[in-house]
Amino acid sequence: MKEQVLLDELDRRILNQLQQDASLSNIALARLVHASAPTCLRRVKRLHALGVIEKQLVIVSPAKVGAGVDVIAEIILDRQTAEDYNAFEALVQKAAEVLQCYRVSAGSDFVLILQLADMAAYHDLVHRLFTTATNVRNVRAFFSVHRSKFETRIVV
Repeated sequence: MKEQVLLDELDRRILNQLQQDASLSNIALARLVHASAPTCLRRVKRLHALGVIEKQLVIVSPAKVGAGVDVIAEIILDRQTAEDYNAFEALVQKAAEVLQCYRVSAGSDFVLILQLADMAAYHDLVHRLFTTATNVRNVRAFFSVHRSKFETRIVV
C-alpha cells in the first residue's frame, strides 16, 4: 500500500476545486483557493509529483457519444493464483470497454465496470475476453437501467 500524503488546508482547497473543474487556469484557481498564483502553481506541481493528482481528464457523456450500455460484471476464475490474477488483469487492460477493474474478496474474483454501445458490442466483448479466456469460469452481468449518481470526486 502506498504511503498517505499529508495535506494541509490549502492542498485540500486546491484538490476540491480541481476535482470540480480541472480546466481552471492557475490564476483562476489561485483566486478561488485564496492563494497567490506562484504558491498555487507550486502546490499543484507538488501534488502531481507526489501522485496525489494522478491525471486530469474530461468526463464525456456516454449517451451523447453512442455508448449507452452500462454493465457491472462479476468474474469468477477457475484458478486463483497470483499469476492467474495478473493474466486476467493484463487481458482486461487491453479492452477499452473496460473502464474499471477491481480484484475483490468474498465471492467473485473481479468486478468490472463496462461501457458499451449496445448489446451486440457486449456480446462481442464477452466472446473476445471471457469465452476465449481459458481461466474464466463464470461471468455475471448487471445491466444498468438508470444511473442515479456518477461522481469522480474524492472528499479530501
